[in-house]
Amino acid sequence: MTPADDFLSWALAIAFASVAISQLMSMVRLVIGPGMADRILALDTMVLNAIGVIVLVGISQGTPLYFEVALIIAMLGFVSTVAYARFVLRGDIIE
Repeated sequence: MTPADDFLSWALAIAFASVAISQLMSMVRLVIGPGMADRILALDTMVLNAIGVIVLVGISQGTPLYFEVALIIAMLGFVSTVAYARFVLRGDIIE
């Protein structure tokens, strides 16, 4: 095992721990958020954290398939956040 591989394994472990802590903090904000906007933002942050986990798994396994999955989930997360925000603001999604 080379020093670069050792550094990469440490960096991945720290990144996984950071994303896990961020996901837990977002879940707490989702549960105790005082307003609907806070809950929407927490859901969007949880989508970003999920994308981060998928990218980290792709880096750790060395396969490019996970990056394509992350792009698809990012597009779906953006559209769902916009749709949910429009529903909260206007009461309908499609005019």
